[in-house]
Amino acid sequence: MTKSKSAKTMKKEKISVANEIDRIEEQRLHCQNSLERVEFRHRREELSDEDRKALEDEMVIMNERIQIYEKELQVLRGENRRNMMLSVALLAISALFYYAFIN
Repeated sequence: MTKSKSAKTMKKEKISVANEIDRIEEQRLHCQNSLERVEFRHRREELSDEDRKALEDEMVIMNERIQIYEKELQVLRGENRRNMMLSVALLAISALFYYAFIN
């Protein structure tokens, strides 16, 4: 079990932040589309109390998933911003050294 966990961790580390953001946005979009279909069915169809309750439970679960995806996206976007700022800082330092010592 620990091998699969460490393999998953290593695989996940190799994925870029931008790719991870895209993947989670796709999952969130898929979940939102599913939620819209369920909400439409809930509003339009005549359902038994049992079916209505099952749809409401499904809607709650999908809303929770969407919230989780949004939190993950917020964290990843913050990490992406931090990486961008680090890259810009390194570029500025490199340019400064280039102009100071090479020119």
